[in-house]
Amino acid sequence: MENYIIPPATRIGHVHLKVSDLQRSMDFYCGLLGFQLMVRYGTEAAFISAGGYHHHIGLNTWYSKGQPPAPEKAPGLFHTAILYPERKDLAIALFRLLDAKYPLTGASDHGVSEALYLDDPDGNGVELYWDRPRDQWPKDEEGKLTMYTHRLDIKGLLDELHK
Repeated sequence: MENYIIPPATRIGHVHLKVSDLQRSMDFYCGLLGFQLMVRYGTEAAFISAGGYHHHIGLNTWYSKGQPPAPEKAPGLFHTAILYPERKDLAIALFRLLDAKYPLTGASDHGVSEALYLDDPDGNGVELYWDRPRDQWPKDEEGKLTMYTHRLDIKGLLDELHK
């Protein structure tokens, strides 16, 4: 079993985040990003999703209510990545963030994807992105994937709103 490879259809099912203020996190993830509330357990926990799935993101205050964000240089989750189905969907998310004057921490073109970076209200990193079709992914002369980080064409992304 030492050469075991996880099945290709395996997916990350959900992420569960410790937050300091459940309502503030709900305002961000549901109000701003557009996730749906599926189940709420009083003032301590909520499970939210896209498309009616039982939950993509769990939010809880069980160990973290009222606490400050984790130190930036401590071990932990770097970011939660939220994959949008189409480029236009990412453009809509960008428009909503700009309209709300919500700060971005970065915006990159990785060749395989285009991504927006921001922090949630508790300082948890969030990546919003869409994947280019696989046949457009950059490859070297040997056909190996070559990702990179270039500045994202924000204007080009926002132009998707008018297509």
